[in-house]
Amino acid sequence: MSRTCTFVPPVLRDPRFQKLKSALTASVAQMLQNIPPRQQNRQAVRQWLSEALERLPGNVPAEIREQLLDSALADLIGYGPLEWLLREPDISEIMVNGPRAVFIERGGELYETDVAFEDDAHVMRIIDRIVNPLGRQVNADHPTADARLPDGSRVHIVIPPVAIDGPHITIRKFLKTKMEMSELIELGALTPYMATFLEACVVARLNILVSGNTSSGKTTILNVLSSYIPEHERIITIEDAVELQLKQKHVVRLETRLPNVDGLGAVSVRDLVRNALRMRPDRIVVGEVRGAEAMDMLQAMNTGHTGSLTTLHANGPRDATSRLETMAMMAGLEMPLVAIRKQIASAMDLIVHLTRLQDGSRKITHITEVVGMEGDVITLMDIFKFEQTGLAPDGKVIGQTRPTGIRPQFNPRLEAAGFKLGGEIFGAGF
Repeated sequence: MSRTCTFVPPVLRDPRFQKLKSALTASVAQMLQNIPPRQQNRQAVRQWLSEALERLPGNVPAEIREQLLDSALADLIGYGPLEWLLREPDISEIMVNGPRAVFIERGGELYETDVAFEDDAHVMRIIDRIVNPLGRQVNADHPTADARLPDGSRVHIVIPPVAIDGPHITIRKFLKTKMEMSELIELGALTPYMATFLEACVVARLNILVSGNTSSGKTTILNVLSSYIPEHERIITIEDAVELQLKQKHVVRLETRLPNVDGLGAVSVRDLVRNALRMRPDRIVVGEVRGAEAMDMLQAMNTGHTGSLTTLHANGPRDATSRLETMAMMAGLEMPLVAIRKQIASAMDLIVHLTRLQDGSRKITHITEVVGMEGDVITLMDIFKFEQTGLAPDGKVIGQTRPTGIRPQFNPRLEAAGFKLGGEIFGAGF
């Protein structure tokens, strides 16, 4: 049985007030027809709605009046029913599978909601409101789109004929509160020893790859690791949609750009990585590598740009190196696979792998050193590893993250940076 969450005030589910809201929005919609969306002022439109409500027959109680005006305003110039969810700070993802199938992710778990659209046409009106200010279109010829809301939330849209059952919207919300390492430790995402080790690795300018499956917390960890970069260093961040919240003063933020309706003007991650190399970076932080830019990133790491950080989707540290190989081959340099593997082994120092476990919790399950090459194979060595030992009656995962007892080969680099980590960090026997 699916879990459910209630967001819509009961009065707005009452057919009588739904009918009243429809009459209200219809009367004001006519006034908005000749006003471009960019010039529509929320305060002015709310005033018009309030005046229209006064003209309608019947007496509406004050507490219901405000809810009615909020809902009508959202339908006219906002994001419609989605606004009930966008204002909730603890919702991380919103998924519209159809007019009456709206789901959320909260605390790592999925819930069905009582939020609903009138029909597919209503969903399409909200989609148009999302993409039109960005100069994009979604139609049968262009049935998919990526966009960003003004607050930084990422939106993916897919409509028929690609989406068989009607228009779909997926929103990855931009969480304004940046998590600190201490909070991640409290949540059990990692241990204090792991945190100390990762801080040393960032300050010592190791090249770090953060990998994990979807919604495992890669960007959160990248944010936390980036906070350890010394204040005096020049940092250039490259992202598809800006999510990183670095507190250092010397930060240059670059963001990709999608092509316009004519297919022109696109700026890719690969373009931005190449430009970043000409901007005298001390550190390059790439939100996520997905394609040919992986080769540019590897070459940058191998030519003196140490201390770089990036993420990618993968199911484990070994899978992460395989995905890097595949993406590097997309660059079209016609290098033999063994040469690409040597590039990876030489460039990458550490893989931090996250997993979203079956109970919804997120953990760093591997911290793995990229040791080098052994024959034609990249050699990996786990420094820390999570071992699941069972499930509690309430469904919670039982397990523990432990050091493997092996010191990394780059330990002298940590000591040179002022981190003389004791034997307790790495396990017994040191």
